[in-house]
Amino acid sequence: MGYLLLITGIFFGDLRIKDYVEESFPEEGEWKKKDGLIRLRKHYNRGAFLNAGQENRRMVAALSVCLTFFVAVLFAASLGTKGNRTLRTGLAMLLGGAFSNTYDRCRRKYVVDYFSFGVKWKRLSRIVFNISDFGIILGALTAALAAGK
Repeated sequence: MGYLLLITGIFFGDLRIKDYVEESFPEEGEWKKKDGLIRLRKHYNRGAFLNAGQENRRMVAALSVCLTFFVAVLFAASLGTKGNRTLRTGLAMLLGGAFSNTYDRCRRKYVVDYFSFGVKWKRLSRIVFNISDFGIILGALTAALAAGK
């Protein structure tokens, strides 16, 4: 039950924030929080990570659906085994983020991203994230570490 709450929490929490950003944030502009460390802005990612594949959005959406389905199958299979809660937790985080971003790609035709970090490393400061991205990143790392044990 806790895994489903994690999946739906990431999905619906991020979806709600994305809807708010779509309705409330102007196309241009940026708000700095925590002395500029966190920057809020509206960004439309029309591809995969870092806009990769944005010229072929249908292919990116189809790949997103396939990968999300694959992770869902792995997650469902993990439920039939004893132990390894860490693996299931990682897969649940990954799945919640994947559902949200895949939903965006299929429904909106782009993913809404809304925050970045104001750090000295320019490459990182230019990347705009959403909560689902962190679910995917942390979930993949957690699942990989658990699988490697």
